[in-house]
Parts: sequence; C-alpha cells; structure tokens
Amino acid sequence: MPTPALKVHDLTTEIQLSRATVHAVGNVDLEIGEGETLGLVGESGSGKSILGLSILGLLPGGGHVTGGSIKLYDRELVGMKPRELREIRGNEIAMIFQDSLSSLNPTKSIGEQVAEPVRLHRGASRKEALDRALEVLELVGLPRPRERLSDYPHQLSGGLRQRVMIAIALACEPKVLLADEPTTALDVTIQAQILKVLDDLEQRLGMATLLVTHDMGVVAGRSRRINVMYAGRIVETAPSEELFTAMRHPYTQSLLGSIPRLESDASKPLLSIPGLPPDLTNPPAGCRFAARCRFATDQCRAQEPPLTGSGEHFFACWNPVDGPAVITVSKPAAGAAPAAAVAASVISEPAPAPAAAPAATNGSAPLLELVNVVREYPVTAGALLKRKVNSVKAVSNVSLYVNPGESFGLVGESGCGKTSLGKLIVGIEKPDAGQVKVRGEELFKKRGGELRTARRVVQMMFQDPYGSLDPRMRVRSILREPMQVQGIGSAKEQDQRVRELLGEVGLPVNALERYPHEFSGGQRQRIALARALVLEPKIMVADEPVSALDVSIRSQVLNLMKRLQSEHGMASIVISHDLAVVKYLSDRIGVMYLGRLVELGTGDDIYRRAAHPYTEALIKTIPVPDPAVEKAKADVGIRGELPSPIDPPSGCRFRTRCPLAQEICSQQEPPMRRFGPSHQAACHFPLQTPEPETAATNGAGASAAPSLS
Repeated sequence: MPTPALKVHDLTTEIQLSRATVHAVGNVDLEIGEGETLGLVGESGSGKSILGLSILGLLPGGGHVTGGSIKLYDRELVGMKPRELREIRGNEIAMIFQDSLSSLNPTKSIGEQVAEPVRLHRGASRKEALDRALEVLELVGLPRPRERLSDYPHQLSGGLRQRVMIAIALACEPKVLLADEPTTALDVTIQAQILKVLDDLEQRLGMATLLVTHDMGVVAGRSRRINVMYAGRIVETAPSEELFTAMRHPYTQSLLGSIPRLESDASKPLLSIPGLPPDLTNPPAGCRFAARCRFATDQCRAQEPPLTGSGEHFFACWNPVDGPAVITVSKPAAGAAPAAAVAASVISEPAPAPAAAPAATNGSAPLLELVNVVREYPVTAGALLKRKVNSVKAVSNVSLYVNPGESFGLVGESGCGKTSLGKLIVGIEKPDAGQVKVRGEELFKKRGGELRTARRVVQMMFQDPYGSLDPRMRVRSILREPMQVQGIGSAKEQDQRVRELLGEVGLPVNALERYPHEFSGGQRQRIALARALVLEPKIMVADEPVSALDVSIRSQVLNLMKRLQSEHGMASIVISHDLAVVKYLSDRIGVMYLGRLVELGTGDDIYRRAAHPYTEALIKTIPVPDPAVEKAKADVGIRGELPSPIDPPSGCRFRTRCPLAQEICSQQEPPMRRFGPSHQAACHFPLQTPEPETAATNGAGASAAPSLS
C-alpha cells in the first residue's frame, strides 16, 4: 500500500432537517495512497457525494461531522478552523463537482475562474494566474485554450465544461483529488477523453484520486481498489479484479449484473434490484440492504453485519454470494430456498415475450418512413432586423423506415441531430425539406383535427422527465390530459385508463395525487412512459430514456420498456448515446454523425461487422465492467471535438476525425453502400468489403448515389 495521502476512519455525518435528521454517512473507513485511484460506487442517495463534501468541509446547511477522523497526510481536518480549512481546500485537496454547468460561475470568463484559486492560494498576479490558467487548460486537453480564456461557460459544450472543471481543480496541483461523477450524462466519446485526461494527470502529478461514480464500467480499468457504498455504509471493498470476478455482497453483484453489455441476451431481462434505498432519516435495524435482498433472513433484519474478510477484501453480509450473477429467466417458487447458482439472479421484471419479426416492406408501406428529411435552424445577426447569416445543419437528407412492431435504435454523440430527428418524427417540428410518412400518409400535409388525430399514433418519451412533466399538475391530471385533448372517453373511463397504466408501469395507485417532485428519477421515468402510452400509440420515440439514471434503476426501466413494447405491439425508436442500451432494445440500429446517417444495420451488423470508422470508434469507447478489458484498451476511440454543425466539413463530415481519411473524403460525400441484406454504410474507405453492386439503396428504399470502388 502506498503512503496514505488521505485517511478516513469511522466517519459519521448527519444532516439536521427541520423535523428529522438524515444519517447520511456512518462508520466509513477508507484510505487513498499517493498516485492511487480509489473507486467509490453506489446508487444515488448512498452517501457518496456527502462523503466527499464531508472531507472538504463543504456540507450543506445543517450538515456536520458527528464522529470519526479525516487526515490529509498527518493533518486532522475534522474540527479544523474554517480559515485553515479554506487554505487547504482548492490548494492541497480539490474536487471536480458533478454538474459543470451549475458549478461554474456564469458571470465570469473561463480564464478568470481557472486563475482564481492560483491568485487566492499562491498570491500570483493577474497575469501570472492567467498564464497558469492557460497552462492547465492545455494540460487537460482543451482545444484552442488561449481563445477559450475569454469565453463563458454557456459557450462551451458539456465535455469542454468538464475539462474546465478539472482545470480549476488542478490549478494549484493538489495532493488529493475528489472526482464526483465527473462523466455523468456525457457521451461515451467525451467520457473516454475525460477519463483518459484523469489517468494521465494521476501518473504525471502523482495525485491520490477518489473516483465517485454509479457506473461500474467507469471504475473498472482505472481503480486499483473499489469501495461499494450503500445507504451510508461501505458494504464491500476489494481490489478491482477481485471485486468484479469474486464479489461477496449481493448488492455489488446486482450492480454489476444491472449493466447492459454488448453481449447481453436481449431475450432475457436485465438483473435489477427491486425497491429503493431506505429512508436515512429512519434507517432500518440490521442490514440496510435486507429489504431488497433475495437472501435476507431474520438475522439480516435484526443485526447489522460487520465488515469482515481477509487480505484486502472485506464485505458486510451475513449470507454472502460467490461471484457474478447467474442470469435466470424464471423466478423460484414461493417459499423455496434459493440455491447458490439461482440465488444470484435478482429479477424484478418477467421475461419479455419474443417480439414479432419486423414486417417485410415488399408490397406494403412501412409504419414510419422518412424520405430525404432536412432540418436547419437559422443563425441570425442584428438586434432589430435579425437577418439570417447562417444555419445549424441539424438533420441533413436523412432517410429511414420503421416497420410495425420493430424497435429502431439511433445512436451518436450529442449534437449529431438525434433529438431533432425525433422531434420531426412526432410532429413537434416541421422539416424544411423531405417527407415524414406515417402509415403511408405524409404527416405534415394534414391540418387541424386530422393532424391532431395523426399525432396520436406517434408519442414521445422525453429525455428529462423532471423538465417535461408539469410541476403544477398531479400525476392524475398529467396522464388524463392527452385523453381530454383528444376527446377520448368519459371522465370515469379516463380515470380507469390512468389506473391501468399506473399498474402497468409499476407504480402504486396513491401516486395519482402526488406531484412530479415527490418521486425519484426512476419513478418519474415510469410516469413519463405511462404518459407516452396513454393514447395507445403505434410508435414511441424514447429520447435518452435512461441516460441519467443509476445502473440499478436503469435496468428496471429498460426491462419495463421492453416488456410493454412487446405487450402493446408497438414500434419504437430509441435515441441514445449508450450503444449497449440501444443494442439491448433494438432490432435495427442507425448511427448518426453531424446530421447524417452514416451506417444502418442489425445489432450484429453494427457491433460485430462495423463498416464505418465512426461506428467502430464509438464501440471502442464503451466502458466495459471488466478491469482486464478496460486496461487493455490502447486509445480513447475518437479524438478531437465534434465540428460545428453551422459549418460542417465538406465531403465526408467525419473526415476531420477519421484515421483513414484521404483527399477524396474532402471532395465527395460518400454514398450508402451495401454490406449485407440489411447492412449499409456511407464511407469511401469502409472497414468491411461492400457487396458488388453499382448502386445501393438507402434505409427508405430510395436509390442512392453510385458506389465508389
């Protein structure tokens, strides 16, 4: 074990509310050595962030450390005077906060914010501090750092803002870095770049790093040891390889099994943990995980298990498991004692029924068809005249189809046009050119009542349920509103339909009288799903339905979506930057880059026989919950930032980031070429050999440009 840079012993933190006390962290021990990264994983509400804030002395109002010790080398931080703590915070120990947009000051330039800790802690002049800010921004790989010094946070993408957050934390070269969910909700490509930056800086500066996350794949290849936290307690700690291959706590096993992988069997439900973490204002006696654990006994509910083990592997469980989960489809009979092999499965959703094969398009029109769809947003100048000077090319000449009962996945980085395409499909926005056809009829040729009726067929499940659900309306009103607008049924019939939907998405009837803010993130996503199903649509567009959810809650929602789609016979379009999620849910997949579809195919086509370099690079960046695989990765997949959609590159739009690009890529846009019965890609230098034909057909059946040999 390296020399401990940070040592936490028996730490207990409480937050005093007006009528209760939250026991947020209890009896926590951890050590981080110089140059070491310690992973800390667990669901939201497990106490990970509060632990980090306790170390920094930045607890919210009413929060205080009630016991234990926090040592930075030999200096005790608990009980330290605020002035002394301010001298350490940001100088010797720093934190990368979770939400970069709300953590950065919107009224200060990037240069000022990075320079501020240098001026405060090192007494540097303004020029010296700005020079240091430029140096640190270069260190974290920010493109054109000198130009960015005068920019403001709102002018940067999520990935660039996260790099600025890292730069602020590193400005004074701290000895300890606390990274709180540094890549949450970022694209897999940006996530890989940020994690690579942290890896490089750890080696270069010799920092001790606490990497806090709910994503087991993120910590797999970059943490020597991992601590698993649940309901304010450390429930397991072990070296990374041992934790992934021989975990002992059922909670750790379920977290790992909840992650959809590229090799996951789509015919089987994902492992999920039933229920929610306990209320820490009144934590249960005994093991805090007992209420959600399949192996819980009376002893578990009465006595809290101690952290026991040997070597570097310790766990707190009366009935430990032995290694990764064995996924089974059927639940054991009621009252039967689970055997060791079967007991590993933690399934809260029944297995989905096999989906019907997508209908053939020969002789009949697809359910949904997009033909050469274009959507651009004007860029204006002038305070009064607002003259158009350019446009954002959000969707450029996209064609695709979706058959009845089929699930179509749409993947790509943020800014590639996925959400804009989803809005065109549901009729929220109108295309500038091209056609959107539903059941063979063009959607935007309809008017008034005809258009309103046609929109019933296509419904959308939005990315942020908290932002899309009206905070002033109760769940009953939210779910009844679409039926009232469409004039469907009497008040009694509408109420009956709402109750049926709540049962389908797994929410209690008493949820009808509650407001959106009274639910957890996973529960709000279930309400959003019920809202999308209320009109019995034939097509559902799900825009990043699980991007910000914990792995355990995410698996519950994915299982639910898959089951309900099968039961209702719907077609769906799943929009996501998480390729593993899309592969699990989808029959066919489209890969989108900077407004264009660059590859189309089945899951096996895309993941086993990728033809486009962009698709292959996306797959390489997926975090895999396997330390051996993560450590073997040679690079971060895609380098550089996404070009501006206002002025996209000529020819192939991916050429500025493509390792195979040649002169022809800048001169000619590549046509769609066939690589199999349902596999197409647009690339001059594909990774697979195309079929020998002179012309390819695109996703909608229209003829594309001649292929280049």
